[in-house]
Amino acid sequence: MAAYGESSSGLLIIERILRDREGIWRQIGEERELGKLTRQMLYSSVVALACYGAVLGASHSVAMAAISAVKLPLLFLMTLAICLPTLYLFNLVFGARLQVKQALSLVMVTITVTSVLSLAFAPISLFFLITAFSYDFYKVLNVGILTMTAFVGLRFLTSGMRSLNEHTAALAEARRREQQREEAALAALSAPVQPEREEAVPEAVSPVSAVPAQPQPQPQSQLQPQPQPNGLVATIVSPPELLPLAPGVRQIHHLPQPRPAEQLAPGERPASMTLLNVWILLFGFVGTQLAWTLRPFFGSPDEPFQIFRQIEGNFYVEIVRAIGRLFS
Repeated sequence: MAAYGESSSGLLIIERILRDREGIWRQIGEERELGKLTRQMLYSSVVALACYGAVLGASHSVAMAAISAVKLPLLFLMTLAICLPTLYLFNLVFGARLQVKQALSLVMVTITVTSVLSLAFAPISLFFLITAFSYDFYKVLNVGILTMTAFVGLRFLTSGMRSLNEHTAALAEARRREQQREEAALAALSAPVQPEREEAVPEAVSPVSAVPAQPQPQPQSQLQPQPQPNGLVATIVSPPELLPLAPGVRQIHHLPQPRPAEQLAPGERPASMTLLNVWILLFGFVGTQLAWTLRPFFGSPDEPFQIFRQIEGNFYVEIVRAIGRLFS
């Protein structure tokens, strides 16, 4: 499945997202071919949103359908451009290990799921447009479709962030175990090795050995002759580091100090799910306000064709009014 998913392209990326979402999260966590993955999702989202935008504008005219096919993908991409820096900087402030490409890929998964699911509802929207057209009902219906699909897409975003957090925790645990193994190896290396005992072999005493031997000349840096009362010569050996080590004893120089096992490198903490939920609310408010700014998408049958309208009121008041007119 992973091999098939990574070789898929275009609109087929949505099938991989829905069938192999764990493979998607693993690819984002490992940062493998994120540029290619993001381009596939971008292409899929633009095509799906353009088709659904044409359905929205079809309630007014062909010209409105063409304009809505352009403005709906533009709406999602502009919202992404406005809110993505906030998501990335929030995670940086709290030390999370989230790269720009990873954040972009996660949000693009959300937009791709939202756009393709919205396109799946296009036949239902066209059915009500043809059989029982009511401008207020048609507007409320499609706003409800976009809202529902957006919630599904955002669930993918939270699922992906949790998966990335688990991936980060697994990397930190693997690094901690590696540090423990290094510390154990250093401890074993620095432990003193006891020299092996050698049995003393008695030697026969010869008459020659009874004759006092003349002291052999030694380097001044190691032996210092000192006179003794009995006429013998005693030597004072210089410090041990100047002498060779005994058999079986190893000498260790400059052992590195082990790092604390629980200390994490900068940028290895998981992302905050609370901050993610705050960012989702911000994403929703920015998206709805931007949609109100770029209106009309539907186009009222009683008004002439317009690319943009004068900014007045807000999105939420207009939806409440449309719902009220349905029951009036």
